[in-house]
Amino acid sequence: MPYFAFEGFNRRGFLAGTGACAGVGASALSASSAWSQTRQETSIFSGGMIRTMNDAMPVAEALAIRGGRIIGVGALDDVRAVAGRGARMVDLQGRTLLPGFFDPHSHVAMVGLQARYANLLPAPDGEGEDIAALQRVTRVWMDRHADLVRDTGLVIGFGYDDSQLKEKRHPTRDELDAITDTVPILFLHQSSHMGVVNSAALAAVGIDANTPDPANGVNRRREGSNEPNGVLEETALFAVMGTLFTRLGAEANRQMLIEGARFYARFGYTTAQDGRSSTETCQMIAGLASEGALPIDIVSFPDILTSTDVMATSLYRRNYEGRYRIGGVKLTLDGSPQAKTAWLSQPYYIPPEGQPASYRGYPAVSEQKALEMVDLAFANNWQIEVHANGDAAIDLLIAAVREATQKHGKADRRPVLIHGQTTREDQLDDLKTLGIVPSLFPMHTFYWGDWHRDSVLGPRRAEFISPCMSAVRRGMRFTTHHDAPVANPDAMRVLSATVTRRTRSGDILGPDECVPVEIALKAMTLWAAWQHYEDDHKGSLVAGKLADLTLLEDDPVTIDPDRLAGIKVSEVYKDGAKVALS
Repeated sequence: MPYFAFEGFNRRGFLAGTGACAGVGASALSASSAWSQTRQETSIFSGGMIRTMNDAMPVAEALAIRGGRIIGVGALDDVRAVAGRGARMVDLQGRTLLPGFFDPHSHVAMVGLQARYANLLPAPDGEGEDIAALQRVTRVWMDRHADLVRDTGLVIGFGYDDSQLKEKRHPTRDELDAITDTVPILFLHQSSHMGVVNSAALAAVGIDANTPDPANGVNRRREGSNEPNGVLEETALFAVMGTLFTRLGAEANRQMLIEGARFYARFGYTTAQDGRSSTETCQMIAGLASEGALPIDIVSFPDILTSTDVMATSLYRRNYEGRYRIGGVKLTLDGSPQAKTAWLSQPYYIPPEGQPASYRGYPAVSEQKALEMVDLAFANNWQIEVHANGDAAIDLLIAAVREATQKHGKADRRPVLIHGQTTREDQLDDLKTLGIVPSLFPMHTFYWGDWHRDSVLGPRRAEFISPCMSAVRRGMRFTTHHDAPVANPDAMRVLSATVTRRTRSGDILGPDECVPVEIALKAMTLWAAWQHYEDDHKGSLVAGKLADLTLLEDDPVTIDPDRLAGIKVSEVYKDGAKVALS
C-alpha cells in the first residue's frame, strides 16, 4: 500500500484535516466483550480538545476508558452510549488530551542520576553558565547531601556544557580540586560522551602520566606534559564511570531507576527507553517491575557488545510484564557532535583543542566489528538500534545493514538509526531503501544549533542537522527523541525544536527542515510506538488500545509555535490510572 494512503498525508505531504466531532464509526466504538463486562470504573473525558493521532478521526469530542483500555472515542453522545450508565465524567476544562508520549530513545537508568545529583546544566535547565557556577552548585549540593557523599565517597555533577560555559572550554582537575581534593568528583558532560574528574578520582581509578589512552578514547593531558588534566573522552570516560559507580550500591541504583521513570512521567511520557543497557541494569529494572514499582513502561536495548546474554532470557519479548521488557539490542558506532567526537566524512569546522585541521572525529568500534554485530542481530532476528551521529558512522551503518540484508534476506526487522545528526540527502535515500528507521534528534537545533553553526559543522552543514522534513518528503516515518539525560526528557522541547528549529540565539537553523505540528506529534506518539512494534496498542487514541494519556494545558496545534516549549503537562494516565507527577 502506498505510504501516503495510510499515514494521513495529503498530496502536498501534510496531514489532511477533517472536521471535529464527527460521528463515530463502529470500529472506533467497538470494544471486546472482556472490556465491556469489566466491573472497573468507566471514565469519560470531554470538555476540551482530544487529538487522537488516528487519521480516520484526528480529533474527537469525548473519550471513554475502562479497565486500563480505551473503549470509545468520538462524539460525546456516542461515547456515552458505549460507556453505559454510571460513567464518571472528567472535565478537560479546555485542555488538550493526547496519547501518552512514547520515548524512542534515551537512557532512563541514567536519568535517575540526573535527577539525584548536582545539576550542572546551563539555562534554561540549570545554572551552569561558567566554571565558578559549576563549583558553586556542586558545593551547595554537597552540603545538602552530606550523608550521601559520606556513604558513597563520591560526588557527581551532571550536564556541564563547554559550548555554553563563558570560558568555552572544559573545566579541569584543578578546578574540581578547588571544590574538594579528598573526595572523588566526576562531572559528566551534557553529551555523556565526555567528562572531567578531580585528582582524587584519578588516583582512585589509577590514572596517571604513565597511563596510555584506551582504544577509541582519550585522556587529555596538561599542555607540554603527559600528566592528565582530568578531561576524559569516550571509552576513557566510560571506564572511569564503571569503576566509580560501583560505589553507589544496589539500593542507590534502584532508587535512581524509580526516580528516573517518575521524571519521564512529569513530561508526559508513558513509555521510556533504556538504551545501551547492561545485563545488570536489565535485571534490576525487571526486579522493580515485578514489585510493581514502575510508574510507566520501560523497554531496554542492551549493549550488543557486552550484554547479549540477557537476550536468551524471558525478558526479551514483545509484551510487557510489570511494565518492563527487552525490545532488542544497541550498537554504538561513534560519539557526540557537540563534544566533537562524532565520526564525520569531512573535517570539523573548528577542530577541538590539540587536533589538526583535518580532524574528523573517530569511530567507537572497528568496521569489522560493526559488520559482525549487525550480522549477529539479523541472524537472531533482533531489532537493532545503532547510535551514529556523524555521516561517516551512518555510512558504516548503511553498509552493515545492506550486507546483512543480502545475507539473511528481507524481513520486517526495523533497524533504527539513533541520532543521525549529520545524515546526508543520499543517506536518507539509502535508509528508505533498506528500511532503516531514522530516530532523529532535532532538540540539537535549540541546545547546540549555534554551536554547530559556528564551531562544529559550519553554516552549510549545520542547516541540515536532523533532517526531519526531508524524511517526510520521501514518505518516511521518523521519530524524535531527547536522549535524556543529555537533555531533560522534555516532550514539549522536543516538539518545539522539531517544529521551529529555533536556536538559543533566536536563529532558525535550516528552515526547510521545519515540520508541521501534526506530523511532529506523530513522531512522538504513533510512529514511536510503531518503531517498537507497539502501535497495535499504543500511540493513538483508538478503542481497544491502552489508556495511556497525556493532558496538556494548551493545544500544541493552535498555539503560537514559539510558545510550544512552554506548554505544561497537566496530568498523565498509564493504563487508565493517574500517575503522580510530584
